[in-house]
Amino acid sequence: MSEWLSYRPADFLMFSPRVYERLFELHNQALWPLQPLALMLGGAMLFALLRPRPWSARLVAALLAVGWVFVAWAFLWQRYVPINWGIRYVIPLFVLQALLLIALGVPKGGLDLPRRWGVRRALGVVLFVHALALHPLMALVTGRGLLGAEVLGLTPDPLAIATLGVAAMISRGPCGWALLVIPALWCLVSGITLATLGIPGAWPPLLAVGLALLARGWPRDAPTA
Repeated sequence: MSEWLSYRPADFLMFSPRVYERLFELHNQALWPLQPLALMLGGAMLFALLRPRPWSARLVAALLAVGWVFVAWAFLWQRYVPINWGIRYVIPLFVLQALLLIALGVPKGGLDLPRRWGVRRALGVVLFVHALALHPLMALVTGRGLLGAEVLGLTPDPLAIATLGVAAMISRGPCGWALLVIPALWCLVSGITLATLGIPGAWPPLLAVGLALLARGWPRDAPTA
């Protein structure tokens, strides 16, 4: 038991910071030119959240579901598993998240997205905007350059943060909580991994979890404007 207590989180990592950063560079090179398309689809989702229509929730849920399946296959299975075998046990959770989005969000009236501005909606939009527009720029902060940018729909962190944003603003409690659990767990794991590797940028996924929980716990009838 004393030997186990002597281990640090870094002792369980199977890769170096450079290998982790190279992971995103190779991923982006292999997927080009899907990045512009992913950003355009992300922009369409943001527009649907800002100007909700009867079909908005279904569009957002469907596109997010596709993103979770695609990232599970293209990034986790093809890129991440070869350097971290434990990730293979995470892939079923990504597929489950996609199924939850389809089951809860695609049927008519599934996701109850608010039309009135309030704390929940504001925090949800902030999280989604970060995932779409700001998180890719974190690659400049970490020193990777834009070649290593994490794009919504193609990599797990911005996808999880965007999903947290949508889950945060859903009016009906059980549905919002159900869609929050898996992306929150991923953000916690990702933040801890980045912090353990000593890579700048560990705080956005951790902060995203905090903001999503704050939004879910905020009273429904407390609008900001």
